[in-house]
Amino acid sequence: MVHFSMRVQLTALMLAFVSLFAANTRAEQRLPAPKDAKVFFIDLKDGQTIPANSLIRFGISGMSLSPAGTAKANAGHHHLLIDTGLPPLDKPIPSDFNHIHFGKGQTEVELPLTPGNHTLQLLLADHDHIPHNPPVVSDVIRVFVDPATVQKTRTPAPSDAKVFFIDLTDGAKLTATSVIKFGISGMDIAPAGTEKPNTGHHHLLIDTPLPALDREIPSDLNHIHFGRGQTSAEVTLTPGEHSLQLLLGDHQHVPHDPPVASQVVRVIVSEAGAAQAAASSGRQPSPPDAAVYFVYPRDGDLIYPKSTIRFGLRNMGVAPAGVSKANTGHHHLIVDSETPPLDVPIPNDPSHMHFGAGQTEVKLHLTPGEHTLQLILADDQHLPHDPPVMSARIKVTVGYPKAARKQARVKRRASSNARLRQDDDDDDD
Repeated sequence: MVHFSMRVQLTALMLAFVSLFAANTRAEQRLPAPKDAKVFFIDLKDGQTIPANSLIRFGISGMSLSPAGTAKANAGHHHLLIDTGLPPLDKPIPSDFNHIHFGKGQTEVELPLTPGNHTLQLLLADHDHIPHNPPVVSDVIRVFVDPATVQKTRTPAPSDAKVFFIDLTDGAKLTATSVIKFGISGMDIAPAGTEKPNTGHHHLLIDTPLPALDREIPSDLNHIHFGRGQTSAEVTLTPGEHSLQLLLGDHQHVPHDPPVASQVVRVIVSEAGAAQAAASSGRQPSPPDAAVYFVYPRDGDLIYPKSTIRFGLRNMGVAPAGVSKANTGHHHLIVDSETPPLDVPIPNDPSHMHFGAGQTEVKLHLTPGEHTLQLILADDQHLPHDPPVMSARIKVTVGYPKAARKQARVKRRASSNARLRQDDDDDDD
């Protein structure tokens, strides 16, 4: 029995040695790749904003594609790395939510991503899913998924529910600035963010068809939100003919199922009324629900010294400086400075950054430490609106998030060890 047991152990040891030798040999024999071989994303740039479901396309040069399981010189298949770094290069690439294999030689994928920031990177691998030597890998690109493009579950609505205009009929003539009143029947009004059956809040669609019904209603010049539950609004329109329509949205600004929408009403704004409105001097009026806000970062965030700052706008549209258009403006970013006077044009200096081309993001270089950021919308002459459309002033800390997280883990570990030592001392006492 003893000799038999020893033979079994020796056999197991030899098998383990053979397996280890084979694995090491395979790792050392990574298939070679030409030095000029490349993989890359097609029509996708670093910092780009994309919808939640996007067609991501892959390119390759200097090598050819071959499916997994088919050994072929100077060939391989794509792997897409999502929100993760490079895996070990001498082992098969994992297959999970962060490592997507395209073993049939595919060169594109319809990719669903959650709202927010993500990183994408391509890595080529051979028939055994092992990266080549040298590895054929793309640059890391960062993308931002627009939350408004995310498909959402619609809230049910009674079949007899209605929204409608009050005292406004098809073909009505309006002045440039008019009060539009909304009505509702078969349901109740509830503000945005309040989830309650058979309720919703109005959205006014101006010169635009109904939006996608399984997504959040856009917030721009053509889609005005009344998230506080308002049933009237002062609306400024340019001369000519316009179309108006009401659409109810739920607590997430998503249309109900079935949608609760009014008939389209055509209105005509007279030239005389527009001239009278333009003749009034001073600051341009803004809707009471208009708002600018930071998409990224948020108050208290830790960000890199070189970060892309993204701006949002609700209930108004973006128009470049020099273009006078009702209910529009362009962003200004106030960096480490108090809110400027609101009755004169915003200064143009390193602390008061103008985005007169209508930009909604900027790659900002900040020194390490604490900084304050604030957004202000201004008209064609860089003059803030009345009432002013500006964000709260937020504070951010500039550093290196990965290093800070590592430092925090070290501090937590040191604190935990200190507590354990204290407990041991207490036990000894």
